[in-house]
Amino acid sequence: MARHNVTTGRANRHRGEVEAVISGERRILCLTLGSLAELETAFAADNLMELAARFSTGRLKAEDMIRILSAGLRGGGNLVSDEDVADMSVDGGIAGLARLTGELLAATFGSAEEGSNP
Repeated sequence: MARHNVTTGRANRHRGEVEAVISGERRILCLTLGSLAELETAFAADNLMELAARFSTGRLKAEDMIRILSAGLRGGGNLVSDEDVADMSVDGGIAGLARLTGELLAATFGSAEEGSNP
């Protein structure tokens, strides 16, 4: 029996990947274990639960989004610096960046909607 992966274009949601067009280029973002370790250090979090709790507030600064998206882009195989990401854009401006950050965090940590069975 074939196993079906939930994908969006090239992104595999089962692996926590998100696909987005950023500055006109289609890219994969993924918060890998290494990316999460990078974020734990950047946010001075003692563990993943503390990191997830911080992100679940929904109150992220622009600098937070840069760090999260940078880590996700690097985890997805993109060679970018935080400074590169600070200059990138997506459709919808800051609202589009916030939406992308939320999608990446939901793909990584899950969300209440994903865990519920109707």
